[in-house]
Formats: sequence, C-alpha cells, structure tokens
Amino acid sequence: MKVVTLGVHVLDVLVRPVEAIPEGQGATLVEDIRMTAAGTAGGTALTLAKLGASVQSAGAIGTDPTGDMLVQLLGAAGIDTRYLVRRTDTPTSASVLPIRPNGDRPSLHLLGANITYGPGDVPWDAIAEATHLHLGGPELIGVDTATRILSHAKEHGTVTSVDLLAPGALGSFEQIEPALPHVDHMLPNEDQVLGFTGEQDLAAGAQKLLAAGAGLVAVTRGGDGALLVTPDRIEKVPAFAIDVVDTTGCGDAFSAGFVRGMGLGRTPYDAAVLGSAAAALVAQGLGSDHGDFDLAGTDAFAATNKPRA
Repeated sequence: MKVVTLGVHVLDVLVRPVEAIPEGQGATLVEDIRMTAAGTAGGTALTLAKLGASVQSAGAIGTDPTGDMLVQLLGAAGIDTRYLVRRTDTPTSASVLPIRPNGDRPSLHLLGANITYGPGDVPWDAIAEATHLHLGGPELIGVDTATRILSHAKEHGTVTSVDLLAPGALGSFEQIEPALPHVDHMLPNEDQVLGFTGEQDLAAGAQKLLAAGAGLVAVTRGGDGALLVTPDRIEKVPAFAIDVVDTTGCGDAFSAGFVRGMGLGRTPYDAAVLGSAAAALVAQGLGSDHGDFDLAGTDAFAATNKPRA
C-alpha cells in the first residue's frame, strides 16, 4: 500500500497537565513537554507508517527551525518528505497545546505555510502512482485546488480519502461540495459534518455528503465512537474503553486506521474498528505519535479490549 498524505502539516508543542495558565509572570511545574509532527496530513502519515503503509507526505512548510524539526520527526518515522515544499517567506504551521488533566486540548495555533499550497506544488506523478491519496484540510487550500487534485487521483485509479480541519462553525457546504464526487472515503468529525452541511441531524448530514458524491462517510464522535454511513446502511462503531491521556491526533489516527483497513480489503465496518483501535492507542499518551504499535498489535488490541459502553 503506497499512500500520499497531502495537506496540513503542523508541529505540535504539547504541555501536560495544564489546569490554568499562570497569571502575570507566574510559573507552574508540569509533568511533560513534547514536540510532535501533527496535522490532518502529517498526523495521519505517522499512524499509516506504523500500520505498515509506505507513506509520502506533501504540503507546505517554512525554511525555519520549526520546519526542520517537522521534517526530522516525519523522517524518523519512516515517512518520505521529499514532496514537502519549503517557503522562505512564511513560517511553518505550529500549535501549542496545553493538555488538561482529563485529556481535553485547547489550542494556540499558527496557520503558517499550509494555506500557501497550490497546484504548482502538487506531486502529480506521485499521486498517479500511489494506491491511495489522503487529503487533509481541503478547505485550507481551496475547493478548486482540492477538486483538481482529487480528480487527478481518481483518473489514475488512486483511492481517495478526505479529512477536514476547520471546526464546523467555520465551515460551509460550498467549501467542499465540488470535491465530493471525487472522494471515496469522507472522514470528518461530528462537529464538521453538522457545520459544513448545515444539518441538525448527524445521519442527515452524512447522507447529504453521500448525495453530493462521496462514496462513504465515517464520522468520528470522540468517546462515542464512529458513525459509518454508506448508501446501504448506517452503522455505529463503538470506541474502546481506555484511560485517556490526550486526544491530540486521535482523528488522524482513526483516518489512518480506516484507510489502511480499506487498503487491506476489509469491510468498511472492520476498517472503522481498526481506526478506532489506532485512535485508542494514540489517546493513551501525549501527542499524535504516541504508541509503539504496528498493524498486528493494533488488531490484537481491538480483539482483546472492550468497547466503551
């Protein structure tokens, strides 16, 4: 399985635990501070590589030390970074995440170079030669560019998946509708489905995405698991019962597990179970790259751990 993960790449700086920001010049001690590669493309690439896929990442980052660190972290995970373009006039996207004791993760975010990615940066040949293209954050690069990339992939027989980045409150159907006929697997979260479609009901929102052309929709719902919606059925996929440390990267891990499962010829339901298991493994530590697991280990986790009631 050869995957191009294209789109949002971020360097995360995570601090845990943070109950409150000290006032003025105050200070407080924490247990852990880490830097990890992240983003709807970068974070997905990390878990795909763990699950045995051959991964090439594509996106825009800066020539700053933040970008150097991001490339180093991705490369150390076995990801081919040759298609990351470097901007001299725009910083690398980065986030500071003060992780609360319950695993919640408010964010201080710098958009950076991600929004500068355009058609001239796209590795068209690599996409045509890949078995899968995962596009993370199409709304950041514009629906015209996203549609062109996805259409090119489909013309060459490349399976496509898409995850969104913006919160639902900032989304609109016009930002994604033209791209949907070229999307095999749509992988948003619950808030995004409702916000981007304008629907009040989750199933109705997912069905609106299907009606516009998406092949299937697998919606992540945090501790409530996932909702899998195809033209034939609606299925609930439970989350696993775990002690959550940090939810950063869980959506990206789900996307990676789902894409990997579909690439292995599994049913959409079984692919979603693999995605949920990967997300559960990531959630038990700090950052998108948490967990020393592989495909066999993730399958074993899914087989031996209880779903959340």
